[in-house]
Amino acid sequence: MPDTRSHRGPHPEDDRLFAPEAIPTVREAVADLNWLLSRGYPQAAAQKLVGDRYQLAARQRTAVARCACSDFEQKRRTSSRVAWQVVAGKPLELDGYNVLTTVEAALAGGVILAARDGTFRDMASMHGSFRRVVETRPALELIGHAAVALGVSVCRWFLDRPVSNSGRLKAMMEQIALQHGWRWSVEVVANPDAVLMASDQIVATADSAILDRCAAWCNLARETIQRFVPNAWIVDLSSPRDP
Repeated sequence: MPDTRSHRGPHPEDDRLFAPEAIPTVREAVADLNWLLSRGYPQAAAQKLVGDRYQLAARQRTAVARCACSDFEQKRRTSSRVAWQVVAGKPLELDGYNVLTTVEAALAGGVILAARDGTFRDMASMHGSFRRVVETRPALELIGHAAVALGVSVCRWFLDRPVSNSGRLKAMMEQIALQHGWRWSVEVVANPDAVLMASDQIVATADSAILDRCAAWCNLARETIQRFVPNAWIVDLSSPRDP
């Protein structure tokens, strides 16, 4: 079935699944999953165990999985996260779709998850294709304004070649950068994750696989949302048991 969405907004059930009265239970589920992962339980089995225990719906289970991490992962990610003062004057390498879709979702009123590791993550998913939505251009412009405000010298975007429409998105991004006089480069590569994991530059992403391997990172999507999307729907699922 073709993707006909014009927004990357909330699911029809999100008002109920992430209502204020539902959040404490989902947050406890994240804490339990953190505990299990920290003790070496397999991820899939641990997620099912926690989801079944709290009788979570499918989207709540997805949220729990996206917000949890082991103690080791949390410490590693915290140690490699850089302050914005460090970013100023330096190039920033962006995990393109990861950063963009989170800001798009925030602008569209979708659920934005505040995870244990300090990142903001969205609930959207792509299956081999990227569809431009109403929020795509505004999101790119907000990301650009945030990068300028933070003093980033150049944004180097990486997009997935296997994802259809990457070429069209690249053209839009280059046009926006030209209009604003921003220093952007956009590369469409086979595997952005591998490029960013091996990079010695600061990386902008919330992708857990990259966070666990990159030299240094920042969560530009979070910074952009906090600066420019004051009414974003933030669901804080960071662990209630963390200090």
